[in-house]
Amino acid sequence: MTDLQRAYVPAKTLNTEFPLIDSDPHFKRVLRYARPSDYAAAAAVTAFGPALMLLWEQIAPSHVGRGGFAPIMRLTTAISATGGFLYLCERSTGRFYGFRENKREVDMDMREMVDNVKKGEPLYGKTTLSPYIQGVASRNSRYSGVWLHVLPWFNFVNHEQHGVDTAKYYQQAERELEAERK
Repeated sequence: MTDLQRAYVPAKTLNTEFPLIDSDPHFKRVLRYARPSDYAAAAAVTAFGPALMLLWEQIAPSHVGRGGFAPIMRLTTAISATGGFLYLCERSTGRFYGFRENKREVDMDMREMVDNVKKGEPLYGKTTLSPYIQGVASRNSRYSGVWLHVLPWFNFVNHEQHGVDTAKYYQQAERELEAERK
């Protein structure tokens, strides 16, 4: 059995209302494809914690004395910012999986991949890892966004195992190149 045969385990196909873009999106793609509404939701989650602490302090003062409330607010802000960031990632990743409306992301994905095909670059980026290690990385982070609220786990590895048929990108690139020649 060759290294490449051992490395590939096909991704499970989920029945979703919207098309699957990527079952294991790279961390940078998740952030790049996030919508302004995702950033607004993340900002709201981030602001909620400190606002709630201020409200509680008004309703039931803690009487911690001078300098006692500031460290609590800093910790609350840090925890809320982390929660806001994870919420942004969860919303964006849900679109890659097809859990949420993703027309914009489908178009962005097609454009990005077709451009990579035209340039002759690998679809999902260059890597120096062996196919086996790429497979391990893929299996460890595939659909990890579903449990992002429990265990933050992101894909930082470029690999070719994303659960989609990549032929559509090459076919679209051929159509565009043919149209450019005419």
